[in-house]
Amino acid sequence: MNYKIALIRGDGIGPEIVGETVKVIDRIGERYGHTFEYVDVLMGGCAADAVGLSYPEGTAELCRSCGAVLLGAVGGPKWGSDRPAEQRPETALLAIRRDLGLYANLRPAALRPALADACPLKRETAERGIDLLVVRELTGGIYFGKRGRYQTGDRGLECTDLMAYSEKEIERIGRRAFEMARLRRKKVSSVDKANVLETSRLWRSVMHRLAEEYADVAYEDMLVDNCAMQLVRDPGQFDVVVTENMFGDILSDEASMVTGSIGLLPSASMGDAGPALYEPIHGSAPDIAGQDKANPIATILSAAMMFRYSFQLSAEADAIEAAVDQALAEGWRTADIAGPGEEAVGTQKMGQVIRDNI
Repeated sequence: MNYKIALIRGDGIGPEIVGETVKVIDRIGERYGHTFEYVDVLMGGCAADAVGLSYPEGTAELCRSCGAVLLGAVGGPKWGSDRPAEQRPETALLAIRRDLGLYANLRPAALRPALADACPLKRETAERGIDLLVVRELTGGIYFGKRGRYQTGDRGLECTDLMAYSEKEIERIGRRAFEMARLRRKKVSSVDKANVLETSRLWRSVMHRLAEEYADVAYEDMLVDNCAMQLVRDPGQFDVVVTENMFGDILSDEASMVTGSIGLLPSASMGDAGPALYEPIHGSAPDIAGQDKANPIATILSAAMMFRYSFQLSAEADAIEAAVDQALAEGWRTADIAGPGEEAVGTQKMGQVIRDNI
């Protein structure tokens, strides 16, 4: 089989980690008899430098011509808030999510066995295991709501950001969470702030209706502040956590850090049609760009998610994940996950070890 993949290499360490991931994908092709066609797509700060726009015309069309999109990382201080909106990388990220209809962000947070000592929580907490999936609504809420600035008579400049959600938006992300839970341990924790926010009260009512439909899945409501505490106290209690855009942005980063390093965790952004987008949850790390120091594991595991969800190639996804676990079990570490006295290897060496394990 031939598979077509759009590559957004992006900024900072993006080209390095995507480069190593492409080598892993090609090794999978050799082992399993697949071929892969790559389409390079310019997006992010590098695009702003090249053509004056972080999201050039035709970006979405190029991505739609492929079966999946692999993104390295975009952004950096060079393209900060002093730039016009059309030159800022975060504008491109919001735009591609909108144009590809990517409303569901899946962020698994699992403590890999060889890195149990890297977990910042108590040993007994880590030993109980951490394996959860944050399902974050990605195209609604306060990040996409109307915003404004205006002068007041006595308070100076005042700004507003509108958080808005419709029943349809809540139902489709809720349904995605329940379907994912059916593939895992059949538990959904819905996170909101229903004691304060009207959007959360609508969120909760829609989720309750869905819970009746998915009677085989255990369901619970949880306030966002309590969830933040529970992720630190006992993350092993969670299976699938579903929440709105801003809460999900914060909680998924918290969940990633209890596993030891943000450099290990992949993500997928999906819609109902068209290609899904796969990317590591970490940033572009411009301070180490070009120095062969970046951890490629999160991007490589994002490719495993791509095989599983976009191409329905579970054996190939399993092979990548097993190769990563073997590399870690053998003691290979990049600088971000190396403990005291452990030797750190570079991006290219870690990629090579993982390829050799497939």
